[in-house]
Amino acid sequence: MGAFDNLNVPPNPGVELTAEGVRFTVHAPAAASLTLCLFDDDDQETGRHQLHGIGNGLFSGLVAGVEAGARYGLRADGPWQPDQGHRFDKSKLLVDPYATRLDRPFTFDPGLARKGEDTASLVPKAILEPPLPPLNPGRPQFKPGGLIYEVPVRAFTLLHPDVPEADRGTIRALAHPSILDHLCKLHVDAVELMPIAAWIDERHLPPLGLTNAWGYNPVTMLALDPRLAPGGIADLRHAVEALHAAGIAVLLDVVFNHTGESDTEGPTLSLRGLGNAAYYRHDADGNLINDTGCGNTLACDQPMVQGLVLSAMRHFVTQAGIDGFRFDLAPVLGRDANGFSPDARLLQMIVDDPVLHDRVLVAEPWDIGPGGYQLGKFGPPWLEWNDHARDDIRRYWRGDPAMTGALATRLSGSSDIFDKNGATRTRSLNFVAAHDGFPLGDLVAYADKHNQANGENNRDGHDANYAWNNGAEGPSDDPALLAARESDARALIATLFASRGTILLTAGDEFGHSQHGNNNAYAQDNAITWRNWGDLNQGRLEFTRAWAELRAKLPLLRRIQFLQDTDCSNTPDQVSWLTMEGHKMTAAHWEDADRASFMMVLGQPGERLALGFNRGSTDAPCVLPDTAGDWCSAHPGAQPQTSSVSARAVACWQERGAGGSQG
Repeated sequence: MGAFDNLNVPPNPGVELTAEGVRFTVHAPAAASLTLCLFDDDDQETGRHQLHGIGNGLFSGLVAGVEAGARYGLRADGPWQPDQGHRFDKSKLLVDPYATRLDRPFTFDPGLARKGEDTASLVPKAILEPPLPPLNPGRPQFKPGGLIYEVPVRAFTLLHPDVPEADRGTIRALAHPSILDHLCKLHVDAVELMPIAAWIDERHLPPLGLTNAWGYNPVTMLALDPRLAPGGIADLRHAVEALHAAGIAVLLDVVFNHTGESDTEGPTLSLRGLGNAAYYRHDADGNLINDTGCGNTLACDQPMVQGLVLSAMRHFVTQAGIDGFRFDLAPVLGRDANGFSPDARLLQMIVDDPVLHDRVLVAEPWDIGPGGYQLGKFGPPWLEWNDHARDDIRRYWRGDPAMTGALATRLSGSSDIFDKNGATRTRSLNFVAAHDGFPLGDLVAYADKHNQANGENNRDGHDANYAWNNGAEGPSDDPALLAARESDARALIATLFASRGTILLTAGDEFGHSQHGNNNAYAQDNAITWRNWGDLNQGRLEFTRAWAELRAKLPLLRRIQFLQDTDCSNTPDQVSWLTMEGHKMTAAHWEDADRASFMMVLGQPGERLALGFNRGSTDAPCVLPDTAGDWCSAHPGAQPQTSSVSARAVACWQERGAGGSQG
């Protein structure tokens, strides 16, 4: 046993490197004992040290002679009482939940789930690493109304020819000038990195020869996955510094709703072995509650889970300069035995935290538990993923009847959802496609999902995709069909950029990335998800860049205030809805189920924007409002002088009146 100092022990879990050695503090409620195991670089165990219980479920001790770079794991002993949620098994080596670096990725092995089977050779070891000099980042430059670019780090950078081979597929690749140039030409305001915390494959994947490609099955909250960050947190800090220098904020997609320990048949890796009954939610019979669809649900109403979540977030802010977070299945963070509450303690703690209070917060406002759909309920300062915008934009362009009013509502910022409690601004995060579902290009090439490669007989993935194929399913050599698909893809992009609220574009949608009809590609770490930089749709890329530039230079497109019917005043947040003939839309026009086109006119006279939406199969001439100045084409799709919107397209005109100063 090592020498311990039981005095002056810090009350919070974690690791502290001191001049006398290393102090380890671990939260393991209901454990009878907790043992620290040390390992050398060859993965051989070199010593064991008993940690002492100090109350409140904490075990702690100061181990002399241990230095930075040492590798360690934990073993917890206690009751095996599954009906009460206790699943202690001292044969399992456990990863410290507060570990900041791992020596290898997690790899699933059936032995991880078998009671009594030693797993020291199977589990990654935590590496003792002193923290970097802490950052005190200023308020994020990102503002609601900007463009967020969703990035799967490995899939986005793995095939980029300009990135050094050693950096491809890693976080460091995001700092490469070619990547930064691509982002800047899209006028990206923030990148949102899909999960980068260390994860494990779901247990059904290895027998199928598949691996998790998305990262939504984490084990640790602070330690990055070594495949993405072989240099640990320093790699993320390096990338964030480069992105910040380019004017781009960095958000992390975080999974604080479940872990990769899954259901009762899953592996014991960390929290389950330290305190399954406390860290995960259970019903009255001791069964795991599965509000996530992933086998378990973190007990975010418990102080030990709240402390872990807050510590992870603070770690990424102070150690890497992260600007904000997108929360996967965010209602879980607000759940207790009574269901979801927007006033839940953890949600309020995040907003009030002195380190986190000014960070960008984005909720995916649904889970699969009771009352799990909470769109619009999170309240300021949260932005919320808006699946109504996603579906209504798709359905409008697919040609579904009676969608004109629904599209207008989404273009306006979804006041039906977010105009509550005196709100004057939308919190909507609009998107047409994201990692989950079809990429944008596949929306117009596949009417049905094709997930056979996932090994589940095409049963997985969403069935309601609101997609269409323009006459043939999948790849085609028909020039007319390909042209129709291209028009539709561009119309979806333009509609997204014309919508009021924050917008999200998924990496690759701007240059034609396809998953060949797979709408649930989480297990496809291969060409299905890898972005092919050698085969870009240059026309679509230039089109997207043009719309991104338009949105960046025209303040009217970035405002987030709710729109009001025009009163010809000098307020910029007024709108006129017109027919293509220039007449004000009436109830009959809105209710016309087959209406193929309309116009949205934003802003005050002299500084207006007119946007025409035409889902018809022929060009639509339009009559722009009277002006004392001139209407000028602001983007391809609008025909100068003729004022016509091409078939299956969005057009934009800019008014330049006396004293006008748009742009």
